[in-house]
Amino acid sequence: MNWQLALSEFQMYLKIERGLSENSIQNYSFDVQNLVHFIETFQIKENPIQITSETVQKFIYESAKEVSARTQARRISGLRRFFDFLIFEKYRDSNPTDLIEAPKLGRKLPDVLTVEEIELILDQIDLGQPLGHRNRAIFETLYGCGMRVSEITQLTLSNLMFKEELIRITGKGNKQRLVPMGKYAKKYLSIYINENRVFQKKDFKYRDFVFLNQNGKAMTRQMIFTIIKSLAEKANLKKAISPHSFRHSFATHLLENGADLRTIQLLLGHESITTTEVYTHLDTQHLRKVVEKFHPRNPL
Repeated sequence: MNWQLALSEFQMYLKIERGLSENSIQNYSFDVQNLVHFIETFQIKENPIQITSETVQKFIYESAKEVSARTQARRISGLRRFFDFLIFEKYRDSNPTDLIEAPKLGRKLPDVLTVEEIELILDQIDLGQPLGHRNRAIFETLYGCGMRVSEITQLTLSNLMFKEELIRITGKGNKQRLVPMGKYAKKYLSIYINENRVFQKKDFKYRDFVFLNQNGKAMTRQMIFTIIKSLAEKANLKKAISPHSFRHSFATHLLENGADLRTIQLLLGHESITTTEVYTHLDTQHLRKVVEKFHPRNPL
C-alpha cells in the first residue's frame, strides 16, 4: 500500500464512517501529507504499513522546530488517528505514535468582545454599499446565534425558519441543532434576503446558500475573516479578533447574564460540557461582582 492510496481510504473513512466536515478532513489529510513530504525529502523508503516509530518521532522532532506547540499537538493527534484507522482496517498491528507524547497545552481562549465593542464593529459596516446588509446579517447571526464561521458559510435558505424564529444549523459531524434566530439576526437576514440577495447574481450550484459573494457562489471562511479584520481596524480595536470572537462573546455574555452551562452547550453544539466551559470563560471582574452581589456576607 502506498501513501496516496492510504490517504484516500482514510479520507473516505472520515467522511462516510465518521461523518466529519470537509474542513476537518482537510486538516487530518494535511497532517499525513506533512509526514509524506518529510519521508520524501529524506528519501526514506517506508510505506504506511512499514513506517516505524523512529521515523515518526524524527518527523515530529524536526517539525517541532517550525511550528507552535498547539500545531504540534494537533499534528500528533491527526497522525494517531490515521494509524488507528490502518489498524482498524488490519493493515497494521501497532500505532507508531503510541510512545510519542504531545506537548502540554494550556487552554487558549480568544479575546471576548464587550457589547460596546461588538456594536462599534457593526457600526463600521456601510449599509449603503451593495454588500453592506449581507455583512451586517453575517455578524448579527454569528453573535446572535453563536454559530461557527463554517456553519455560516454553509447556511442555506431552507434552514431559516422565520415564522418559528429558528435556524437549523448543521455543525461538526453533520449534527444538527435548532437555535433561536434572535431579533437583530432576523431583522438583517430579512433585509438582506428580501431586498439585496434577490437581485444578486447566483451560481446555480449555490442558489440555496444564504450568503453569496459577488460571483454568486458561497462565501469562504477566509473571506469572512478578511471582512472582520477590516472592520476591527476601522473601529481601531487592538484585540485579536476573528469570526470566532463573536461565538465566544455570545456564550460569555449569555453566561454573565444568568444562562446555565447546559443550555449554552446545546446552543453551541458542543458534545462535551468541558468544551463549553472553555468558551464561556468569565473574567475575574465579573466573578467579583457576582460574589459581591449574591454572597450573604457582603453588605447590600
